[in-house]
Amino acid sequence: MSRTLVLNASYEVLGLVSVRRAVVLVLNEKADVVTAREGAPVRSATVCLDTPAVIRLRRFVKVPYRRGPGRPSLRALIARDGSACAYCTTRTATSIDHIVPRSRGGEHTWENTCAACRPCNSRKADRTPAEARMTLHVTPIRPPGGAWLVVGIAEADPAWSEWIPAAA
Repeated sequence: MSRTLVLNASYEVLGLVSVRRAVVLVLNEKADVVTAREGAPVRSATVCLDTPAVIRLRRFVKVPYRRGPGRPSLRALIARDGSACAYCTTRTATSIDHIVPRSRGGEHTWENTCAACRPCNSRKADRTPAEARMTLHVTPIRPPGGAWLVVGIAEADPAWSEWIPAAA
Protein backbone atom coordinates (compact mmCIF):
# COMPACT_ATOMS: atom_id res chain seq x y z
CA MET A 1 0.00 0.00 0.00
CA SER A 2 1.51 3.26 -1.06
CA ARG A 3 -0.72 5.78 0.70
CA THR A 4 -0.89 7.32 4.15
CA LEU A 5 -3.94 8.84 5.82
CA VAL A 6 -3.42 12.42 7.00
CA LEU A 7 -5.28 13.73 10.05
CA ASN A 8 -5.54 17.33 11.17
CA ALA A 9 -4.28 18.29 14.64
CA SER A 10 -7.88 17.74 15.78
CA TYR A 11 -7.83 14.15 14.38
CA GLU A 12 -10.17 15.13 11.53
CA VAL A 13 -9.53 13.26 8.26
CA LEU A 14 -7.88 15.55 5.71
CA GLY A 15 -6.87 13.19 2.91
CA LEU A 16 -4.40 10.68 1.55
CA VAL A 17 -0.77 11.30 0.63
CA SER A 18 2.03 9.10 -0.65
CA VAL A 19 4.21 7.33 1.92
CA ARG A 20 7.12 9.42 0.66
CA ARG A 21 5.25 12.69 1.39
CA ALA A 22 4.24 11.37 4.83
CA VAL A 23 7.86 10.53 5.68
CA VAL A 24 8.96 14.02 4.61
CA LEU A 25 6.30 15.60 6.86
CA VAL A 26 7.41 13.46 9.81
CA LEU A 27 11.13 14.12 9.26
CA ASN A 28 10.48 17.88 8.99
CA GLU A 29 8.62 17.65 12.32
CA LYS A 30 5.35 18.84 10.78
CA ALA A 31 3.54 15.60 11.58
CA ASP A 32 3.65 12.68 14.00
CA VAL A 33 3.14 9.01 13.20
CA VAL A 34 -0.14 7.84 14.79
CA THR A 35 -0.10 4.32 13.36
CA ALA A 36 2.81 2.58 11.69
CA ARG A 37 2.71 -0.35 9.28
CA GLU A 38 4.19 -3.66 10.29
CA GLY A 39 7.13 -4.83 8.24
CA ALA A 40 9.66 -2.85 6.27
CA PRO A 41 10.72 0.44 7.89
CA VAL A 42 11.94 3.44 5.88
CA ARG A 43 15.72 3.66 6.20
CA SER A 44 18.40 6.19 5.36
CA ALA A 45 22.06 6.47 6.29
CA THR A 46 21.20 8.03 9.67
CA VAL A 47 17.49 7.43 10.29
CA CYS A 48 15.23 4.39 10.59
CA LEU A 49 11.53 5.24 10.64
CA ASP A 50 8.51 2.96 10.75
CA THR A 51 6.46 3.24 7.56
CA PRO A 52 3.52 5.50 8.50
CA ALA A 53 -0.04 4.30 7.86
CA VAL A 54 -1.65 7.29 9.64
CA ILE A 55 -0.05 10.65 10.47
CA ARG A 56 -1.37 13.65 12.40
CA LEU A 57 -0.30 17.19 11.61
CA ARG A 58 1.19 19.08 14.54
CA ARG A 59 -0.51 22.36 13.62
CA PHE A 60 -4.20 22.77 12.88
CA VAL A 61 -4.96 23.39 9.21
CA LYS A 62 -8.14 25.36 8.60
CA VAL A 63 -10.15 23.78 5.82
CA PRO A 64 -12.00 26.60 4.00
CA TYR A 65 -14.86 24.34 2.97
CA ARG A 66 -15.70 20.70 3.41
CA ARG A 67 -15.22 18.86 0.16
CA GLY A 68 -17.79 16.23 -0.53
CA PRO A 69 -17.40 13.14 -2.61
CA GLY A 70 -18.07 15.07 -5.81
CA ARG A 71 -19.55 13.39 -8.85
CA PRO A 72 -19.57 9.61 -8.93
CA SER A 73 -17.20 7.83 -11.31
CA LEU A 74 -17.60 4.29 -12.61
CA ARG A 75 -14.68 3.12 -10.47
CA ALA A 76 -16.18 4.68 -7.33
CA LEU A 77 -19.65 3.25 -8.04
CA ILE A 78 -18.23 -0.23 -8.60
CA ALA A 79 -16.42 0.03 -5.27
CA ARG A 80 -19.55 1.32 -3.50
CA ASP A 81 -21.88 -1.31 -5.02
CA GLY A 82 -19.51 -4.24 -4.64
CA SER A 83 -18.59 -4.76 -8.33
CA ALA A 84 -21.77 -6.72 -9.09
CA CYS A 85 -24.60 -5.42 -11.26
CA ALA A 86 -27.20 -3.60 -9.17
CA TYR A 87 -30.03 -5.27 -11.12
CA CYS A 88 -29.11 -8.89 -11.86
CA THR A 89 -26.38 -9.26 -9.17
CA THR A 90 -24.79 -12.11 -11.19
CA ARG A 91 -22.66 -10.26 -13.74
CA THR A 92 -19.83 -7.82 -13.15
CA ALA A 93 -20.80 -4.16 -13.37
CA THR A 94 -19.18 -2.35 -16.30
CA SER A 95 -21.29 0.80 -16.73
CA ILE A 96 -23.06 3.59 -14.86
CA ASP A 97 -26.85 3.49 -14.79
CA HIS A 98 -28.96 6.51 -13.88
CA ILE A 99 -31.96 5.31 -11.87
CA VAL A 100 -34.07 8.25 -13.02
CA PRO A 101 -32.77 8.60 -16.60
CA ARG A 102 -30.98 11.81 -17.49
CA SER A 103 -33.36 12.16 -20.44
CA ARG A 104 -36.12 12.57 -17.85
CA GLY A 105 -34.32 15.10 -15.68
CA GLY A 106 -32.35 12.69 -13.49
CA GLU A 107 -29.06 14.08 -12.27
CA HIS A 108 -25.60 12.55 -12.16
CA THR A 109 -25.44 12.22 -8.37
CA TRP A 110 -24.52 9.45 -5.92
CA GLU A 111 -28.20 9.01 -5.01
CA ASN A 112 -29.30 8.58 -8.66
CA THR A 113 -26.57 6.30 -9.99
CA CYS A 114 -25.57 2.67 -9.61
CA ALA A 115 -23.17 0.24 -11.24
CA ALA A 116 -24.77 -2.07 -13.79
CA CYS A 117 -23.73 -4.61 -16.39
CA ARG A 118 -24.17 -3.61 -20.04
CA PRO A 119 -27.07 -6.01 -20.78
CA CYS A 120 -29.12 -4.77 -17.81
CA ASN A 121 -28.28 -1.14 -18.55
CA SER A 122 -29.39 -1.62 -22.18
CA ARG A 123 -32.55 -3.46 -21.16
CA LYS A 124 -33.53 -0.69 -18.75
CA ALA A 125 -32.74 1.98 -21.37
CA ASP A 126 -34.41 5.33 -20.61
CA ARG A 127 -36.99 3.96 -18.19
CA THR A 128 -37.13 3.83 -14.41
CA PRO A 129 -36.55 0.43 -12.78
CA ALA A 130 -40.29 0.14 -12.06
CA GLU A 131 -41.21 0.85 -15.69
CA ALA A 132 -38.63 -1.68 -16.89
CA ARG A 133 -39.85 -4.19 -14.27
CA MET A 134 -36.37 -4.52 -12.85
CA THR A 135 -35.43 -4.69 -9.18
CA LEU A 136 -32.68 -2.45 -7.84
CA HIS A 137 -30.72 -4.55 -5.32
CA VAL A 138 -28.56 -1.74 -3.90
CA THR A 139 -29.40 1.42 -2.01
CA PRO A 140 -27.72 4.29 -3.86
CA ILE A 141 -26.26 6.54 -1.15
CA ARG A 142 -23.55 9.17 -0.94
CA PRO A 143 -20.49 7.68 0.80
CA PRO A 144 -20.61 8.80 4.46
CA GLY A 145 -17.99 10.94 6.22
CA GLY A 146 -14.44 10.39 5.07
CA ALA A 147 -15.33 7.13 3.33
CA TRP A 148 -15.32 8.91 -0.03
CA LEU A 149 -11.54 9.28 0.28
CA VAL A 150 -10.99 5.55 -0.07
CA VAL A 151 -13.82 4.72 -2.46
CA GLY A 152 -12.21 3.49 -5.64
CA ILE A 153 -8.88 2.55 -4.03
CA ALA A 154 -8.13 -1.07 -4.75
CA GLU A 155 -7.48 -1.92 -1.10
CA ALA A 156 -7.99 0.27 1.97
CA ASP A 157 -5.53 -0.06 4.83
CA PRO A 158 -7.11 -1.63 7.95
CA ALA A 159 -5.14 0.87 10.06
CA TRP A 160 -7.48 3.60 8.75
CA SER A 161 -10.64 1.97 10.12
CA GLU A 162 -10.60 3.99 13.34
CA TRP A 163 -10.99 7.21 11.34
CA ILE A 164 -12.74 5.95 8.22
CA PRO A 165 -15.28 3.22 9.03
CA ALA A 166 -15.53 2.15 5.37
CA ALA A 167 -11.84 1.15 5.45
CA ALA A 168 -12.53 -1.75 7.82
